[in-house]
Amino acid sequence: MSACGRHLPLQAGCRLSQRARGTMESIPSGLGHLEGVVAEAVKVAIDFGYRHFDCAYFYHNETVVYLPREVFGENSMPQYPEGLNLDYLDLYLIHWPMGFKPREKDIPLDCNGMVIPSNTSFLDTWEAMEDLVIEGLVRKVGVSNFNHEQLETLLNKPGLRFKPVTNQIECHPYLAQKNLIDFCHKRNVSVTAYCPLAKMGVDLLDDDVVQKIAKKHAKSPAQILIRFQIQRNVIVIPKSATPSRIRENIQVFDFELTEKDMEELLSLDKNLRLTTFAPTKNHKDYPFHIEY
Repeated sequence: MSACGRHLPLQAGCRLSQRARGTMESIPSGLGHLEGVVAEAVKVAIDFGYRHFDCAYFYHNETVVYLPREVFGENSMPQYPEGLNLDYLDLYLIHWPMGFKPREKDIPLDCNGMVIPSNTSFLDTWEAMEDLVIEGLVRKVGVSNFNHEQLETLLNKPGLRFKPVTNQIECHPYLAQKNLIDFCHKRNVSVTAYCPLAKMGVDLLDDDVVQKIAKKHAKSPAQILIRFQIQRNVIVIPKSATPSRIRENIQVFDFELTEKDMEELLSLDKNLRLTTFAPTKNHKDYPFHIEY
């Protein structure tokens, strides 16, 4: 597709909008209760043209957010809250390739603060995901935070009924993920980038290279980082609760970064992963023990 396009083609003729927005909110001071902020942000985003919303059981905001939705471990398969008011989900993801022991808490931890694993495999979870497609509850299924070995294992699964249409991963210039993106694209699996603006204490927006390119194009640093992913044929899910930024984040289809711009942004890669999910590092399926 053209780098200026607004959708990426998926398998079987479907498309996934690059006009995407994350919903794990960071709430600016004074904006009030989380649920109200999320609801208003979703309404504003729809008005501005967003049609792809990313949420998860773990965020506990499904009554005010649409789809896709992610599975968080094995103990969130699948729960359709009454407030969701949907007959089906367009896209349903396995949030992590790790199963946790079912408990009342989202993340069951032992006395050492490490996650308590289940004995399941993500291949078992995938079969349950496929059943949801057959039953008409879900149209497409995908994965998140899978490394290339885990994705290859899934793609080579005997009796595979449905391929994952996307792999959602942390991705930004400080964690460019070139090898994993190439691996996914060669296997007709799209890539969705979360944390595209970095943050979590990392001032990617203030990086000299990002600032220089933003000034050159008369765009904001956030728009440069979003456009960077779009030109890599990557779906982007930035998040914001501020209407002006929600609007700004979608105004990225009226300019193109040059080849030099892209090279300079890629040169910032330092393999800096922000979402390490440390309590799960001892899990047999922890995805970040290998390079990609």
